[in-house]
Amino acid sequence: MLALVMFINRAGSMVLPFLGVYMTGHLHFSIENSGIILSFFGIGSVLGSWLGGLITDKIGEYRVQSLSLLLSVPLFCLIPLFKTEVGLAAIILIQSIVSETFRPANSVAITKYAKPENITRAFSLNRMAVNLGFSIGPALGGILSAISYEFLFFSNALAALLAGLMYIRFFGKRNKLASVKTKKVKEAIAVKKENSPYRDGKFLLYCFFCMLFAICFFQLFSTLTIFYKDTAHLSQQSIGYILGYSGFLIVLLEMGFVQIAEKYFNLAFTLFIGTILCGISYVMLVFDYSILTLVVSMTLLCIGEIWTLPFISTITALRSGKNNKGAYMGMNGIAVSIAFIITPYLGTLTADKLGFNALWIGTGLLAVGIAAGFYFVIPWMLKKREIDS
Repeated sequence: MLALVMFINRAGSMVLPFLGVYMTGHLHFSIENSGIILSFFGIGSVLGSWLGGLITDKIGEYRVQSLSLLLSVPLFCLIPLFKTEVGLAAIILIQSIVSETFRPANSVAITKYAKPENITRAFSLNRMAVNLGFSIGPALGGILSAISYEFLFFSNALAALLAGLMYIRFFGKRNKLASVKTKKVKEAIAVKKENSPYRDGKFLLYCFFCMLFAICFFQLFSTLTIFYKDTAHLSQQSIGYILGYSGFLIVLLEMGFVQIAEKYFNLAFTLFIGTILCGISYVMLVFDYSILTLVVSMTLLCIGEIWTLPFISTITALRSGKNNKGAYMGMNGIAVSIAFIITPYLGTLTADKLGFNALWIGTGLLAVGIAAGFYFVIPWMLKKREIDS
């Protein structure tokens, strides 16, 4: 049910991939200013991840997810009313803060309901729901944006409303029962005080590499769509179809590829190979951007994503304790969200000043360094039995 709620929510996720095109093509903002505005989504993601992690450990993941989904509804409806750069940046900041509190709470809910031996597959199932929704959303978004961009925002609002109502309906009673059980346990034994992730040096270094990986990967949501439109000369519908293909491919491959990685690779090597594949997918665009190359590039990016993102969450869960999972998930979410600040501005500025070829080569070189960082930091951070699991 967590995955189903996530699917409905993400099926309406048409806004983010098209924000760059919306600002440059519809509102006629410059590429550089569009990148700055997209960075406000990243600032909101950082604040939302921090806030979500903080309040999840205090009031529980149920309340945080419910409030995040329902409060997102009116905010999505307000976005098309703002036509200036300052106004659009402000509403995107507020909407991002509210929507991103959902992420650490949702991760805690997965660790709460999943069995320990199935935690990576539980994260993968949730990501399958995200990507199945994402395969539908952008494809539909490309069609709707050709008619009216306002449909994108209203569709996102409707999806958030449906997801919120379904979540409350299904998890309301279950949360009350779980709360009673947790209260009895806390009354029976003293809760062990656990370390803060903000003072966990090894984990902070790991989060730094997660942030760098996200800077590479999240070109998908900012500069890559602009590259598709301005350099590869794809229509908005074609952009939507390629993004939809990426989500559909992950739905088909993720569970199988995760099981392969769990059976044959350790965590460090899995993130190493996944990061390398993401780097290769971008470097390919330097040499050719025919439709075949774009599809192959996206395929490699999807496989790299499968062997990276769900395992990032698993490693975070392994490093955290029983009573500070929200804080750890929030800290990792902050690291990833910082990339939303850096990536749009840095990516669009590099593309504008040096060209897309320089951007893709730089992304590939950075990915190699990140892969090496993961390979050495993860064994150092986790115990041997966790590495081999």
